[in-house]
Amino acid sequence: MTSEKPLSGVRILDFSRVLAGPFCTALFADIGAEVIKIEPPGGDDQRAMGAFKNDVSVNFELVNRGKRSLRLDLKRPGTLKLVLELAARCDVVVENFRPGVADKLGIGYDALKTVKPDLIYCSISGFGQNGPLSLHPSYDVVAQATSGLMSLTGNADSPPVLVGDSVGDTVSGLFAAWGISSALFRRARTGEGARLDVAMFDSLFSLLPTALAQFQVTGQSPERSGAQHPLSAPFGAYRAADRMFIIAIANNVLFEKFSGLIGHPDLPQDERFSSDRLRRQNEVALRAVIETWAANLTASAAVKCLLDAGIPSSEIWTVAEAAMSDHAVHRGLLTAVANPRLGTVHLPEQPVHFDGCPRGDIRPAPGLAEDNRSILADVLGLSDSEISMLAADGII
Repeated sequence: MTSEKPLSGVRILDFSRVLAGPFCTALFADIGAEVIKIEPPGGDDQRAMGAFKNDVSVNFELVNRGKRSLRLDLKRPGTLKLVLELAARCDVVVENFRPGVADKLGIGYDALKTVKPDLIYCSISGFGQNGPLSLHPSYDVVAQATSGLMSLTGNADSPPVLVGDSVGDTVSGLFAAWGISSALFRRARTGEGARLDVAMFDSLFSLLPTALAQFQVTGQSPERSGAQHPLSAPFGAYRAADRMFIIAIANNVLFEKFSGLIGHPDLPQDERFSSDRLRRQNEVALRAVIETWAANLTASAAVKCLLDAGIPSSEIWTVAEAAMSDHAVHRGLLTAVANPRLGTVHLPEQPVHFDGCPRGDIRPAPGLAEDNRSILADVLGLSDSEISMLAADGII
């Protein structure tokens, strides 16, 4: 059993900013990779966006944990030479410029692979590096809207709504991390590098297996179903005396047990409720039975009753309730870290538990240009005078 993190020794050159790319590289920093974050003179845009505390973007702090910051002006003469030297000493490059921009800056895949033939180069964009929409600008809201996800989110009698967080960014960051990890594995076997093309549109579209199944069966776009599963019942949110709670039943065995528990053992014999498909078709009538049973119970009491019987159920927690829950604490989902700009900040960590690798070894996000000298000295072996000359020339 080892305490060494899985990607110790891997070095990533990270040109990405705001969320999708930084989310990806934060996952790698969590598991031991050295992430060198390249920032423009004014810093990553995310430093000036999001939720602020002490005039510091907490959003930036959360998704740039554990990285090192090197400020570079990519438009300055002489900067490209420095980037090529850095790329030659890195395993992975991540960027999320609009397609074509990296090439114009001289830091595209074709340029960097000349100095590092086995380089793994990952581009994250809204619509991919090619295709009819590839040059369209995109943010999370655009990806949610065009992928079909937004059309499925919300109540049937209300307009489409956004998912409650930036899933277009985070999911594409996840797929980028998955792709990079796969490419690193292949390189270890074959010695080959890779160019990866990750699109927010593709990433969200790939998360719609239920909706795509419905579309292929009916030929029609699925409709929004609110807090109910589109195909199963009872599977979603139901009202108790004080608030909504969740029931998740998708087979006849559980439904029979549930029916007896709520005092209606005859429900499975009712032709309206004899199968999962029929229960969903007659969900309004089934809901009336369930909510009559729950009307005199708090959500907490209803959930306890169901869980005691082995029926999947839960209260609907707020973010605060989830974050402060005993379970989140036990699983080590947030770690209190001393931050020179914020005091104590609770940083998330990638959620996979690696046997033998304790959780919680998380460093705060870097200040802008905080690691200029240490990176150039450690990675490139530059002297203090050489680094000072780069600073004088406006390169760093």
